[in-house]
Amino acid sequence: QVQLAESGGGSVQAGGSLRLSCAASAWPYSKRWMGWFRQAPGKEREGVAVIYSPGGATLYAASVKGRFTISQDNAKNTVYLQMNSMNPADAAMYYCAATDLLAGGLDPNRQRYWGQGTQVTVSS
Repeated sequence: QVQLAESGGGSVQAGGSLRLSCAASAWPYSKRWMGWFRQAPGKEREGVAVIYSPGGATLYAASVKGRFTISQDNAKNTVYLQMNSMNPADAAMYYCAATDLLAGGLDPNRQRYWGQGTQVTVSS
């Protein structure tokens, strides 16, 4: 059973930065999309950024492209999300998720495993 453990959430002022980490306890498949999704109150869960292994291909939501950077350490089954130039619209519960489905990408409905979430607050 794969478990995902997130860390790094918190509060930041607009224009500031945060770094999220997510470690998978194991990965029994040969490939993986792994990354971050978020859900703000009253809104649907949306894909933020994901990274593919092997190869390192990335996908970003249009709203975060150029501000957020996802990376991974395959030896540690860990992905990171560096969030810069944050604004109040980025405030949400951030969830780590992973799937072995090739079509997984940024689709929340195609993720196989989920973390518990970490809260991100951005003050203006």
